[in-house]
Amino acid sequence: MKATDDTDAQLSRLVPSAVNGDRRALQQVIDIIHPAVLRYCRLRIPATRYPTPEDLTQEICLAVARALPGYREEGRPFMAFVYRIAANKIVDARRSQGRDLSVPTDEIPDNEVTRDTPETLTLDRSSCNEVSDLLDVLGEKARRIVSLRVFGGYSAEETAAMVGSTAGAVRVAQFRALAKMRAVLEERDGGHEDARTQE
Repeated sequence: MKATDDTDAQLSRLVPSAVNGDRRALQQVIDIIHPAVLRYCRLRIPATRYPTPEDLTQEICLAVARALPGYREEGRPFMAFVYRIAANKIVDARRSQGRDLSVPTDEIPDNEVTRDTPETLTLDRSSCNEVSDLLDVLGEKARRIVSLRVFGGYSAEETAAMVGSTAGAVRVAQFRALAKMRAVLEERDGGHEDARTQE
């Protein structure tokens, strides 16, 4: 039996009790989902921005706890429900990051910190934005599959359980999604080369 199967078995045993208000079962559910949600957030949100992946994980776990009374098992693993909430919270966080350009600190530095110049921050943000833009050309399910498989290191079987699909379908979707991202990237690079040759 794989770790995912063990987790699914534990969750299928605990979730009905948590839905019915059992606080101990709810705490155990949160303890089980927390590491997977944190890993998912770390893949999607830079640790240098606010909210941090840890803050966002806590927010997602609270949202899962609040949404649990309305949860209905629909033949999918409970983690699919959790990842749907996580994906929505991450979208909200990315929107707020786009609006908030401040960098929170615990204390005011005595002298100017110069290691992060505007140029290096722009380049770092540009790289993250490029990957994010490439992921945005995909549909939601394909984006989740690529994130889980490529960035999360999950197996096709584990990813299939999380997205409510089969391992074979996950592999095919990943192949197609990466091909689409590659084509978009090549098209963009071709456009940059065309602009350079015209100068």
